[in-house]
Amino acid sequence: MTVFAQHSPTAGDHSVRDAESRDRSARDSARETTACRHPAGHAAVRGHAAPEAGSEQGGAILRRTLRRHASGVTVITVPGPAGFTATSFTSVSLDPALVSFCLGLTASTAEAVRGADRFAVHVLGAADAALASRFARSGVDRFAGASWAPDDGGLPLLDGVPAWLTARVTLRQVVGDHLLVVGEVESGGGHHGGAALVHHDGAFAGLAPLAPEFGG
Repeated sequence: MTVFAQHSPTAGDHSVRDAESRDRSARDSARETTACRHPAGHAAVRGHAAPEAGSEQGGAILRRTLRRHASGVTVITVPGPAGFTATSFTSVSLDPALVSFCLGLTASTAEAVRGADRFAVHVLGAADAALASRFARSGVDRFAGASWAPDDGGLPLLDGVPAWLTARVTLRQVVGDHLLVVGEVESGGGHHGGAALVHHDGAFAGLAPLAPEFGG
């Protein structure tokens, strides 16, 4: 079975899609769902009651739904140094190799991200929950106490994470209340395996793999 070792979120935790955006649900960068309503005279999907028109705003539906969606946890860094915890990281394309993340427009690191032509993504493991919490916290030097070094272009790279990559920005676009950033992968590496760090239902969790018979 899958085992979650829950870590209580800190005061710096924000929405599950963007760990640096202001707290709009309970922490814990906005990635998206569509709600369908049943027009009058049409039956609801079997097993699901049709929502009343206007009974709930889309943002509330999205926040509630995303609390049930487990997301991988990363730390995004840009020259400055600046960085933030994000669950919005995803792959976009394999050829060319493109990745993306989203960041709230009001986030404290938004200006640094807007001005950066490169970024680094650090995939965190269960042992990195404290690091994730620190990079989600406002009003502190997030790099203090962290082991890191800049690459030749001044891009901060964190030590000891399970996997990391660097990318050059190919697209920046405002989408709703977030900034979407897409980049082409330049380099990458990693240091060890172990359980993944995910964010689920307002808390960090260490994820154990399923038994072999349930593997993908």
